Parts: sequence; C-alpha cells; structure tokens
Amino acid sequence: MGQIIAIANQKGGVGKTTTAVNLSASLAAAEKRTLLVDMDPQANSCSGVGLDKGKQELTIYNALLGEVSAEEIVVHTDLKHLDILPANTDLIGAEIELVTAMARELKLQGVLSSIRDQYDYIIIDCPPSLGLLTVNALTAADAVLIPLQCEFYAMEGMSQLMNTIRLIQKELNPRLTIRGILLTMFDGRNNLSHQVSEGIRQHFNDLVFQVVIPRNVRLSEAPSHGLPVLLYDITSRGATAYLELAKEIIETGN
Repeated sequence: MGQIIAIANQKGGVGKTTTAVNLSASLAAAEKRTLLVDMDPQANSCSGVGLDKGKQELTIYNALLGEVSAEEIVVHTDLKHLDILPANTDLIGAEIELVTAMARELKLQGVLSSIRDQYDYIIIDCPPSLGLLTVNALTAADAVLIPLQCEFYAMEGMSQLMNTIRLIQKELNPRLTIRGILLTMFDGRNNLSHQVSEGIRQHFNDLVFQVVIPRNVRLSEAPSHGLPVLLYDITSRGATAYLELAKEIIETGN
C-alpha cells in the first residue's frame, strides 16, 4: 500500500509545489512508483511536469465530485515511474460545491483508495490555505511534510498549521503524522539563513529533515521549461538536494 504524503503550509511562497514536483520526480528516479496529486487550483504541479493545465478536461475536481474515478484521470509523465492526477482552475469551485456534501472531508481519501495499491508513494501538493482542499489532503494522508523557508518570517503561521494538524488527528485522521519539516530557500552566504535554520532545528529537533533545499537558479528555471529540476539539470545543487530528500524519506521509512 502506497504511503501518502501531503505537502502543506498555508503560507504561500515557501516551496510547496517545488517540493511536490521535485520530490515526486526524485522518488520516481529511484524507481519508486509515484503519483503526484495536484490539489492546488493554480495547477502549477501540472505545468511543473510538462502538462498544459489549460487542456486537462478531466481533473481531480471531477473526481472529488464523484463524476469520474481516479483511474480515468491519471496522466503519465515523461518520467517512467511518475504519474499525476491533474488540476485546473475548476478546483476553486470545489471548496464551495463540497460544503454541503456528506462526509466532505473524506472525498480525496475515497478518490485515492481505488489506486493506492498501485503506487509506493502518493505526494499531494496542497494549496496555500487551510481550507477544505487542504483538510481533504490531510485527512487522506498518512503524513504531512511541511516546507519552511529560511527567512525572517519562517515561523509565521506554524502554530495555526500545527493546530489544524492536531484537530485533524483528533477528529478525522488519527494516523496522520508529521513526516518532517523541510528547510527551503537556504542561502549559505546569508547569516540570516543560518540563524533561522539553527533556530528551527533547536525548536523542532528531530522533526527537521537533515537535507536543506538551497536557493538555486536551476531550481527556479526548471518550471518554465515544464521539467522537474533533475531532468533540467541533474548536476545542479537543487537536483542534488531533492534526490537526497527522496533518499532520506525512503531510508527512514514510516
């Protein structure tokens, strides 16, 4: 049965989609059967693996509403072991349309249940909010990975996110664990990055991944080419970091 990991942080610009795309690609490169689930209406995970998000007629939105099965919307990518459940802007409407639905927080769990056994890892890219789409992702997940940027306001919103995780553990998904906090946008030339990194490690201890994701030009350029960074420039520091993250996740198991 595949391990489901939600990439979540209600703060925007922390590297959620970058992490979802490149972690998924790195797991696939390690020959792990991987499914990337785009739960963000911006659908940047789709474009990050080379899909034209404007041409996806059937998406996760249709599956959440029960119109199609997950099998009907799976798209294969250029990486042999990587598939994606695509999104588009229709997903904005799901927040509203699911409000009155029975067991609305369990919709994604139901969608993934039929294909979970086909994958080793299912990675969910969450939107930058703690709304119904993110709640669905956390309810479906076994674990949550939290990207946290090495900048001055790094801790902003973390207490709110942790409270949400605790509520979901209590009310909806008792098996949910924190897979780890991932430090992103680390600039080794900047004293502030080192200070923030040290502060976060002191505060969260073993919850913080050993690997740190650096600020890297290649990592920033790759999405504009519709490629994960390891297909764009496998020698870059960004590619190396995400390959190391995948290795850390595989080796530490559950």
